[in-house]
Amino acid sequence: METISTTELDALLTAMISSAEGISDLLFVANRPPQMEVHGKIKPFVSDATAPILTSAHIEGLAKAIINNNLRLLTDLDNQGSCDCSYSLQDNCRFRVNVYKQNGNYAMVLRRLQSKIPSLAALQLPAVFREVVKEKNGIIFVTGGTGSGKTTTLAALLNEINQSEEIHVVTLEDPIEFLHPHKMATFSQREMGRDFFNFPDGLRAALRQAPKIIFVGEIRDRDTMEIALTAGETGHLVLSTLHTISASQTINRILGMFTKDEEQQVRERLVGSLRYVVSQRLVPKNGGGRLLVTELMGSNLRSREAIGLGESDNRRLADIIEAGSTAGWHSFEQSLVRAYENDLVTQETALLYCINKSAMHQRLDTINKRRETVTSTLDGVRLKMDHNATKAPVIPKPVIKPAGENPPA
Repeated sequence: METISTTELDALLTAMISSAEGISDLLFVANRPPQMEVHGKIKPFVSDATAPILTSAHIEGLAKAIINNNLRLLTDLDNQGSCDCSYSLQDNCRFRVNVYKQNGNYAMVLRRLQSKIPSLAALQLPAVFREVVKEKNGIIFVTGGTGSGKTTTLAALLNEINQSEEIHVVTLEDPIEFLHPHKMATFSQREMGRDFFNFPDGLRAALRQAPKIIFVGEIRDRDTMEIALTAGETGHLVLSTLHTISASQTINRILGMFTKDEEQQVRERLVGSLRYVVSQRLVPKNGGGRLLVTELMGSNLRSREAIGLGESDNRRLADIIEAGSTAGWHSFEQSLVRAYENDLVTQETALLYCINKSAMHQRLDTINKRRETVTSTLDGVRLKMDHNATKAPVIPKPVIKPAGENPPA
């Protein structure tokens, strides 16, 4: 292992995050140069200040500078092959860190955490999200794959609550990502491994800490889900995340945490406590960067029926979501179609990131035919205008008057 000081580590991280806009992750893998994920694409970082190719010993030195002899992290790394923690770069930014072993070598990924608390307006989220934060109890899920911005969306929701509600908010995070200042709300932000040691115990304790809102960074197991449902049923509002890509998949993932014998009881509990499921993806945007695309399902008679009785040909959550558009509900397909109509994404992107590809094909064909019709009409108008403009002008013949005729008085 190479011994690396925090001063050297900070200098390297500062140089990397200053080298480009849109950096979300820093990657350190043996036999590769340091790398950065910029708008979803991996780019190498080249500098005279660091070796062009990383070794396992060098990465281990960087990791140990971050771990700083924390016994729990060292034990997790030895026993589980990875550990999670956070790291602060002085007066610059914070990182969520995962140190892990791959092919016998050390590796590390640092997710850059935004220091500025985002707002709903800054994220350009639909107006219905302002209705989401008005809920007083139950459970709200924000779902999506790793790196899809779930925590950022939840931070914006909590920030909105912080502007308007005089309440106590308890967060359970691994690690703490956004540090919320005390405004109208009072925040107790707890970090796993430092303030509590597992989500089920942390969530049980939270119920005794007089919160109105509980934010659980991620629900990973049956015990945490069981307590979260109980909290939602007993007057608390629970916000959390799952690694699912749609409302339908979210329901199935929750049911999959319980036994078959418990399924109907869990369905009934979800009918009573589930308020919203927000699913999201970051997709390539025309002109560069990425666009946040969302699906949102609330709770009404039809959605509760589909959850309670299970989906069927006549009770598909995807159809129910699209039928709820007057309430601000929307599917991924509707969001992608709107983005395509506004020239924010390409047709290929819309097809790649949708869930129902056959339905998306039909919608895109309809848009393209409409565009072709408009283009043909405009071309016809232009041709007609050009034709009229090239016609020889009609010059009136002069009137020849007979000699001696006097002009009229």
